[in-house]
Amino acid sequence: MAFDKLGSKFNSFFAMDADEAPQDDAPTAPTQPEKPKPQAFRGNKVVAMSQPTEKTAKIVVYEPRIYSDAKEIGSHLLNNKAVVVNFDRIDADSATRIVDFLTGLVFAISGEIKRIGEQIFLVTPANFQIDGSLAESLGVDADIQMTE
Repeated sequence: MAFDKLGSKFNSFFAMDADEAPQDDAPTAPTQPEKPKPQAFRGNKVVAMSQPTEKTAKIVVYEPRIYSDAKEIGSHLLNNKAVVVNFDRIDADSATRIVDFLTGLVFAISGEIKRIGEQIFLVTPANFQIDGSLAESLGVDADIQMTE
């Protein structure tokens, strides 16, 4: 009996009286948009394939001709693109300056720079991983200093 009194007080405190009940004829807004109804099965065996949402990783090949080309190489790295840099068409001093610039940039973005040929370097941002050493198999000195 004590629970009935407590229950009725509880209900009267939280429950609405009959005259406060919402009217059924009041328009209500739909809470979720209606979903399109599925089409009837046609019997064919064609299945829709979704396109992959991930972007494809890109590698840019670049042959700098002057020192200011280092800025464009750096832009590619900052846009998460790996760059293969060929120094065949530039003097050794400018190539050394570009390698120094790229080494600092790679350090700042947690990337890597690897020599893959006599005057060719692979420069990668942090989201790339380089395995192996092509320079050793080619018999090229693996240090990063440019020599003439």
